[in-house]
Amino acid sequence: MLDNVEHRAEHAEVWVAEASGAVVAAVTLTFAGRPYSEIAIENELEFRMLAVDPSVQGGGVGRAVVRQVIEHAQSLPAIRAISITSATFMERAHVLYESLGFQRVPSRDWYVPGEDVLLWVFRLELQPSGVPRGTRPRLGS
Repeated sequence: MLDNVEHRAEHAEVWVAEASGAVVAAVTLTFAGRPYSEIAIENELEFRMLAVDPSVQGGGVGRAVVRQVIEHAQSLPAIRAISITSATFMERAHVLYESLGFQRVPSRDWYVPGEDVLLWVFRLELQPSGVPRGTRPRLGS
């Protein structure tokens, strides 16, 4: 599925991050009921297939991409939360998501059909104003 970017772009939003003219990251955004949605429920933005070039991992690219996803979700009036699925062994991704306010939702975890691979669900609830829960606006300078 990662290789078939053209198909994903026809059925979902595909974003890329560039550095020095080269693509260094990509992510797919979708909504409940759309072809690439796996876990999104009503009023949720789901992002999937976040991939960062190994040569730039650890440099903040993944964090920047997820922050852009959050900012985008905050601009969508009908969106109340963001969800992501992550394989249990993707510990660095889990740390990233949790550091940005995402919380595990074990009741929504699921197995890859036909495989013994458990996928965890993380969710970030947005306040009505679009600010992620658990964060406070910074006052002053």
